[in-house]
Amino acid sequence: MWLYLVALVGLWTLLRFLRERQVVSHLQDKYVFITGCDSGFGNLLARQLDRRGMRVLAACLTEKGAEELRNKTSDRLETVILDVTKTESIVAATQWVKERVGNRGLWGLVNNAGISVPSGPSQWMNKQNFASVLDVNLLGLIEVTLSMLPLVRKARGRVVNVSSILGRVSLGDSGGYCISKYGIEAFSDSLRRELRYFGVKVAIIEPGFFLTGMVSSARLCSNIQMLWDQTSSEIREIYGEKYLASCLKNLNELDQKCNKDLSVVTDCMEHALTACHPRTRYSAGWDAKLFFIPLSYLPTFLVDALLYWTSPKSDKAM
Repeated sequence: MWLYLVALVGLWTLLRFLRERQVVSHLQDKYVFITGCDSGFGNLLARQLDRRGMRVLAACLTEKGAEELRNKTSDRLETVILDVTKTESIVAATQWVKERVGNRGLWGLVNNAGISVPSGPSQWMNKQNFASVLDVNLLGLIEVTLSMLPLVRKARGRVVNVSSILGRVSLGDSGGYCISKYGIEAFSDSLRRELRYFGVKVAIIEPGFFLTGMVSSARLCSNIQMLWDQTSSEIREIYGEKYLASCLKNLNELDQKCNKDLSVVTDCMEHALTACHPRTRYSAGWDAKLFFIPLSYLPTFLVDALLYWTSPKSDKAM
């Protein structure tokens, strides 16, 4: 009995491996548009696809980021300035892409642009703090997708949305970040089910903790200190200086805990763009696979208990 089961699992694993190794033909003729290419995952993915011979259209927020990327890549790669929070910028970038892809359409759209701050305890924040993150991470992603979809549909191509493992497990003190990632998961699921009728495939990338500028200890500590300074004296009294010190200590240690190999994530993105049979979801990083994914399937009360005992406590906590 067990021998048959092991053989069946082995056969399924082998067939899955062989299926996922099949690559789309004529990659050198296919265009991929990537947002957030100034640094981090987007920057590395642009260089990675360029080395593979694909035609990369890289969107950067700043001219400096665009120039640095062009200096590291071939003449095939082209850059455009894009602010995903501004409709006029998205419209202009879409027209720019359309002029380059022509009747071939856009094979790949990678929604990578994102921010992590302001982020902190909800009682330290206001509506605008939440909105500023949602405007980039979720609403910007949605508007870019809707604007580019006619071009992707023409190529019967791919949409790759960068979510996070925190789109499955919401941590406390995350502000709008986890909300935005949960939204990306829902939007991507809806989009995938709708676009399958048009031959368009949608994949979600769910990285664990990786060392990018977005999650650097210095940036996150500065953000927490800023939120603390702007909150009311009542809130500061409730939480206490020990809570703030504990938060800052945890964030200062984050750089040492994060995975520094960004290619773990960009390899997932590349597979989603180039494989004949891409996965629906890619969990990137051992923390994602061995901790957060299993955690997301546990009963809520167990997850709540675990996160409670491992989180900073306010002075007035029960």
